[in-house]
Amino acid sequence: MQNPLTHSQAALVEAFTRADAYLETVPDRSVAPTPDAISRLTEFDTPMPEQPSAPAKTIAMLDEIGSPATTASVGGRFYGLVVGGTLPAALGARVLASAWDQVVFNEATSPIGVKLERVVSAWLLDILGLPKDCSVGFVTGATMANFTCLAAARNTLLERQGWDVSRKGLWRAPPVRIVAGRQVHVTVLKALKLLGFGTDEIEWVDCDAQGRMISAKLPDTDDRTLILTQSGNVNSGASDPIAEIVAAANDAWVHVDGAFGLWAAASPRTQAQLHGYDAADSWVTDGHKWLNTPYDCGMAICRHPDAIHNAMATQAPYLEIGGVAAPKDMVPEFSRGARGVEVWAALHSLGKEGVADLIDRSCALARRLAAGLQDCGFEILNDVVLNQVVATFPDFEGRSSDIAQMVQESGEAWFGATNWNGRPALRFSVASWATSDADIDRTLQAIKKTISTLA
Repeated sequence: MQNPLTHSQAALVEAFTRADAYLETVPDRSVAPTPDAISRLTEFDTPMPEQPSAPAKTIAMLDEIGSPATTASVGGRFYGLVVGGTLPAALGARVLASAWDQVVFNEATSPIGVKLERVVSAWLLDILGLPKDCSVGFVTGATMANFTCLAAARNTLLERQGWDVSRKGLWRAPPVRIVAGRQVHVTVLKALKLLGFGTDEIEWVDCDAQGRMISAKLPDTDDRTLILTQSGNVNSGASDPIAEIVAAANDAWVHVDGAFGLWAAASPRTQAQLHGYDAADSWVTDGHKWLNTPYDCGMAICRHPDAIHNAMATQAPYLEIGGVAAPKDMVPEFSRGARGVEVWAALHSLGKEGVADLIDRSCALARRLAAGLQDCGFEILNDVVLNQVVATFPDFEGRSSDIAQMVQESGEAWFGATNWNGRPALRFSVASWATSDADIDRTLQAIKKTISTLA
């Protein structure tokens, strides 16, 4: 009897051959897709085929039209958002996990998926310096990780006031106070919106020139308050004074949005910037940012596993073999992929020293970039404490967006524009394992060339 999966094997070989060829081109290709490549995307605008196509033909079309229209964010000269590349072991694990096609619902549906999530959870808590009894949930990214942790916080703060939101809902619920710095990330605000909170309810705290909350300006808080902090400002990379905030919390729930900045805890050289972070109640980070796993992978970490379970479980609590809750009862999704596989591969291949080196190299490259920009006449607007650089060219400050666009169109690098403390600027995030000194130098040359055309 013929194995029907031979068709899958053939498709996998075809895809591997084409993916291998794609990766070979990345160091020298345009980081942004060319206008011609973008225009060819209209070739996908066809009616759905009436008849089946051979898998190889389908993959060929994806590659021949799609690959040129990608942004080469897997390479070393992409500095937009806070996007890492994909570590070799994590990429290989993604391919293998795709062949497995596991549904990590519980231990019965995927023994390997659940096992690796539990192993990786312990590794993450260790390398991030967090309490060993925290829960770790693997979700799509920081937005859903914030949603997960803040749902647990909301329910707990209401429970303290005698309100069971799982039975009574939010209508007529007692108030929950929310305290946040004015530099809170938009994904946290989105999570709050999904949880039924509006921005008018937030008690805003002023921030300093680096985007850190000024702890002396915190309002008096209590045990019905949610305090939103961050490790790693999306522009400056700075972290809130979490130790001071926790000390003043008065039993408030303290949440740390550390989508990329929490990884600073993995390096002895940067860990001090997060002083006191381990005393918070919940934390969020991404794998697909500084750890360089494939998209999409975020982690919701909580000191109070029961609170997460109570917020996320969909039926009367029951325990799996070994007394551990099923993954489906610790995150929003039921049908969920084996994200823990790629995180395990990344951490296993790097080891603790490798993760610390990844963090340290990114920070060193950011400092190299900042020094080179200064040599070009730029003013650096942030203290370069992690992997973020914010810079403006005084003579052409108002044309920061033009400079970013012109460099993108050159294909030499990709970074974006921002507005930092009222000043138009360029924003760089050095987060890819693939970025080298040569990439930084090539980027600087492209910026110099662009500036010369504006003079």
